[in-house]
Amino acid sequence: MSVKAMRPRLNQEDIVRLMKGSSAEDRAHATHKLCRRIGNDELSDGDKAVASQILALLSQDAEKLVRRALAVTLKNSPNLPRDVALKLAQDVDSVALPVIQSSPVFRNSDLIELVLNANEAKQVAIAGREGLQPLVTDAIAEHGCRAAVVTMASNNSAEVSEKGYNLTLQRFETDNDIHEALISRDWIPPQIAEKMVSLVSGELFDRLVNDHELPPQLAIELASGARERATLDLVSQAGHSSNMPRFVQQLNLNNRLTPSMIMRALCLGHMSFVEWALAELSGIPHHKIWLMLHDAGSLGLRKIFEHAGLPKGMYLPFQMAIKVFHELDYDALEGDRDRFRKRMVERVLTQFQNIPKADLDYLLEKLDAYREQEKKDGVERAA
Repeated sequence: MSVKAMRPRLNQEDIVRLMKGSSAEDRAHATHKLCRRIGNDELSDGDKAVASQILALLSQDAEKLVRRALAVTLKNSPNLPRDVALKLAQDVDSVALPVIQSSPVFRNSDLIELVLNANEAKQVAIAGREGLQPLVTDAIAEHGCRAAVVTMASNNSAEVSEKGYNLTLQRFETDNDIHEALISRDWIPPQIAEKMVSLVSGELFDRLVNDHELPPQLAIELASGARERATLDLVSQAGHSSNMPRFVQQLNLNNRLTPSMIMRALCLGHMSFVEWALAELSGIPHHKIWLMLHDAGSLGLRKIFEHAGLPKGMYLPFQMAIKVFHELDYDALEGDRDRFRKRMVERVLTQFQNIPKADLDYLLEKLDAYREQEKKDGVERAA
């Protein structure tokens, strides 16, 4: 139905009420009646132009009740003109909030501008919108009031970038409500989970461990300062997030990408982590690191060691571990990753004896864990 076709359905009394109603209630009723039809119809370009003129006039009505009727009725409609939506967003809260919370006509730039200039209630309304994009959540994390940041963190449909997480934790490092909101999300990046382990305690600590699949021992080690070994247990999660380069970069920025960590990772079969770690330390692009490790033989590895500044005494065991890695393959069967790592540890331990005691203890501990799990799985299958 066209806007013109609506006119017969609005009798003369309706039209008078709309523009010159004797009371705010009369004009609000007529506004609701018209906006409901505009919101439910597919409009031609001509109809949109007529509707836009009518709605622009209504958005300037002196009575808040009329403007609120417009905002509430068209808050979800794509037929609300963007310029009218922006005008309503600048209105008093009772008019603005329904549109800010729900209108699909806003652009990311519009929402960011509102975050930078709006009051607390409007920031909270933005933070609760469905499907927020990182540009907007970054702005909320950096400039939003505390209530807006809590709402954003609690909004699982909002896409939060690593920058957004970091800004949130920097601004609210000791705020338990914001920590709880972040932990309540369906998923958080492993590097953010790692940061949060040292920030929370009690029930939040338990939820971080249980809800985000961080083994309790990992959390204990992270909190007590034994971060290097524990970080390797986050490597698989970093791979899951497709952000291994950023994960490795963060470790390096915090002076935690140590030679012993890389050696441990190699002995546990975390080859992707090793490749990106060497690329980070050496400044050599990842694709060249891959070729130098896997296709260039010992010459390529020596060049990597030189550029990465790794200890010369680590070269031979590292070379041997690379050789073991190349000799082993995933078998594509259930549990292949654990079996691969178990064989990797066994072969490395049998082929070189100069591994530092701390590394040896760690690898033996991992090997024992794999063996215990195999025994448990065997008992369950037998039962």
